[in-house]
Amino acid sequence: MSELGSIRESIIQLCNKFPNKYWRELEKTKGYPDEFVKVLSAEGFLSVLIPENFGGAGLGLEAAGIILEEISRSGGHPGAFHAQMYTMGTILNHGSEQQKQNYLPAIAEGKLRLQAFGVTEPAAGTDTTSISTFAERKGEKYIINGQKVWISRVEHSDLLLLLARTTPKDQIKHKTDGLSVFLVDIREAVDSGLTIRPVETMVNHHTTELFFDNLEIPKEALIGNEGEGFKYILDGMNAERILIAYECIGDAKFFIEQSSSYATEREVFGRAIAKNQGIQFPIARCYVQMRSAELMTQLAAKKFDAGEPCGEEANMAKLLASETSWEAGDTCLQTYGGLGMAKEYDIERKFRETRLYRIAPISTNLILSYIGEHVLGMPRSF
Repeated sequence: MSELGSIRESIIQLCNKFPNKYWRELEKTKGYPDEFVKVLSAEGFLSVLIPENFGGAGLGLEAAGIILEEISRSGGHPGAFHAQMYTMGTILNHGSEQQKQNYLPAIAEGKLRLQAFGVTEPAAGTDTTSISTFAERKGEKYIINGQKVWISRVEHSDLLLLLARTTPKDQIKHKTDGLSVFLVDIREAVDSGLTIRPVETMVNHHTTELFFDNLEIPKEALIGNEGEGFKYILDGMNAERILIAYECIGDAKFFIEQSSSYATEREVFGRAIAKNQGIQFPIARCYVQMRSAELMTQLAAKKFDAGEPCGEEANMAKLLASETSWEAGDTCLQTYGGLGMAKEYDIERKFRETRLYRIAPISTNLILSYIGEHVLGMPRSF
């Protein structure tokens, strides 16, 4: 068995120990899957992207994607912890040796959690270059003021990767200038200038709004060079889109397997409903779409791991996979009929969870605008 095949088999066995009931109960209480995350960490699944010399497995995005895919396929919800996967690249590629030594071994061991990514703001939305949260350098410290929204898992993380402005927007030459990345210790920041306010959402995503009021952080929290943070997070954004695509592939497989199995067993008017083309063909079409999205996602991951430009593939994978999982979920609900609305079958829960990814971490329309402008060479649409 190949290394990736072995990883897939191992994560399947682990997920079997955390059935759908586990995730269903967590949603009832808005709970966080601490037990699951501890096991993932202990068995090395959350440190696959960390180099071996820092205590990780030193593997690539394909391995990380398979882990998230199988968790989704099993009925789980990797949105509770996936950020550690895609934020890791910023530290690995742009952090100082001291930062790597200080944090990566502890993250690999599970003693520290890097689960929060602070970018989005109420006024800027997906226009990242228009963020206004400001980090002002004063001697040996930075003073941060501003607001972030839709920031998930902050209450279940030790560290926050934060994008903030360090040069006023009216003083920069290019719109991507003047942004910097910081690694904020949440444990020290809370009640010392950082206020966390939970946001109620349609899924159990542990989402919050953050308020920074003269939060002081040491200058050593800066990652890389001041003002170059936007380009530092770009690789992380491609990784995020590819990994989200893997999750959506897992969701699609969950829905397809559930609907095809139920349709084969369910009898109405004296015959299995799967014998009806109106039931069978939509499920088969979802499978075709899923396989197409899966191949694009695998291609994007391979290019990312090879260090090749993959913006086109990462965006297309995310678009195809998110639309496929949504269509597969809708088809599954239609196949189950009224039973699909019952929480005990987990269809409605997974349906709500997968809907998010047509909006986040980037909307379908922004992906289409990227393809239109950067791939097809058409004029900028906004």
